Amino acid sequence: METTPELAAHLAAARAHFAGRLAFETDVSDAHAALEAGEPGVVLIDTRNREAWDQGHARGAIHLPKPDMPARIPAEFAPGTRFIVYCWGPGCNGATRAGLIISELGYEVKEMIGGFEYWAREGFPVDKVVRDDAGNESVEDGTYPVDPLTSPLPVAGNRIVCDC
Repeated sequence: METTPELAAHLAAARAHFAGRLAFETDVSDAHAALEAGEPGVVLIDTRNREAWDQGHARGAIHLPKPDMPARIPAEFAPGTRFIVYCWGPGCNGATRAGLIISELGYEVKEMIGGFEYWAREGFPVDKVVRDDAGNESVEDGTYPVDPLTSPLPVAGNRIVCDC
């Protein structure tokens, strides 16, 4: 197949576009795998407000709303820490805004595409905060069943990997 200058320019732009996305985005399966493997220096951040965090959040995440990031991140995390940020879901740009803040602070960061919505829909562990009548907090399992439209169903107790 002959490559025209237009096609060559398109292919170069496409490679740069997709390489750029992969450099700054990760999916929920890869984020979960990084946490499960205990990858050193990886921190999963839920950027939503307290009410959303309490309702349910990815197990292993920390709650760090965007307004608190400029003060807390340099004070609490060593240089070289790698962050994965998420917000509600694909219709929200809170994680994108958080990624900008964190990168401006000088840290490596990726956005978890799909956000909490797809984390929960794929059946990954979810915690929720519960308060009793006295205001005491506890954390309970809030994991949702796997949504067959977003994640392959488990077979014989093992999760099928889509091999994306």
